[in-house]
Amino acid sequence: MLFSYISRSRVPKLNQLNPYAWIDRSLATIKQANWYRSPQAIASLPGTEVTIADRVLLNFGSNDYLGLAGDERVIRAAMAATQQFGTGATGSRLTSGHKQLHQDLESAIASLKGTEAALVFSSGYLANLGTIAALVGKKDLILSDRLNHSSLKNGALLSGAKTIEYGHCDVDDLRQQLQLHRANYRRCLIITDTVFSMDGDLCPLPDVLELSIAHHAMLLVDEAHATGIFGKTGAGIVEHYDLVGQPLIEMGTLSKAIGSLGGYVAGSASAIDFLKNRCASWIYTTGLSPADTAAAMAAIEIISTTPQLRQQLWQNITYFKQSIAQRLPDLHLIPSESPIVCIELPDPQTAIHLAGKLNQLGIFAPAIRPPTVPTSRIRLSLMATHQQLQLEQLTTAIGLTFAKTKVS
Repeated sequence: MLFSYISRSRVPKLNQLNPYAWIDRSLATIKQANWYRSPQAIASLPGTEVTIADRVLLNFGSNDYLGLAGDERVIRAAMAATQQFGTGATGSRLTSGHKQLHQDLESAIASLKGTEAALVFSSGYLANLGTIAALVGKKDLILSDRLNHSSLKNGALLSGAKTIEYGHCDVDDLRQQLQLHRANYRRCLIITDTVFSMDGDLCPLPDVLELSIAHHAMLLVDEAHATGIFGKTGAGIVEHYDLVGQPLIEMGTLSKAIGSLGGYVAGSASAIDFLKNRCASWIYTTGLSPADTAAAMAAIEIISTTPQLRQQLWQNITYFKQSIAQRLPDLHLIPSESPIVCIELPDPQTAIHLAGKLNQLGIFAPAIRPPTVPTSRIRLSLMATHQQLQLEQLTTAIGLTFAKTKVS
């Protein structure tokens, strides 16, 4: 028998060489920078009020813009689908088959978006990762807005394509980058959010689309925070700017205004068929659960038939912004054209402190800090189901908090 012998003296002790010791050091650095985060348990249904640590707080930290995540019609649809089809899809859709529900949801999304087809993913993050990596590769170019969501940025990284960031919503910079670099690459893909999730501002989509056409570039837009909210029928920013039917690919989520879970890509029939055969994050991932699928279908039906929800949301946005302008004119709000309203702050410590003060006054509003965003802030999300009295309570709490801390 052959064997090797290692002297005990040559085996390092764990306290001398621990390959995981860097994790504790990294956590210590994160805490020292006031970047440390941990989730808070919510012990209630989604809605304008949530229960956290046995306290009922007004909820301004949710992306459930239309209040559909707790809507009884959506809940009933999820329960019925679970009873009929079970709790899981049991495997990838190409391998294990899929339910008619999945196809029906994709048809509903395509109808809402005005596209030929759509494809549903298990999350919006997976949709962006896989779609970008399928569309471009090492011989190609990606032009990405500097403040794009992490999923867009990581999709670009995964693709292996040359990625260049252009200035946030800076059409002139995008044009310059296209003029400088487009001719050197086989394919070009422009990627951008339509509503930027941490500022609330809008992409200048008509100008970006015009540049993509002029330079023979593909365009992928992330409608995660726009679907259900913008446009005559709630289809999103593409509809808002009257660009339905134009040559672009739309991505979005089912987990925000739609109130369920998952992501989607909508576009031409050939693009969707290509993704079914080349998009790894769809091919190798278990399909969406029957409950999530049915819930999303029910929510889309509500969005399509109840425009009053969107109208109420925009009334709430207008009322809150007017209240802030009248009562707290010196408060520094980041410019926004959406339900996302952010109060910019000088540093992470101040953001944590103010979020805690708001919490004491009965307001749940998260402190958003680097590296998620370049500057710290309190991020407020308004919902269609917020009552005027709740918005008044929010404005009062902000006034008391900022008056006491002398930050504006």
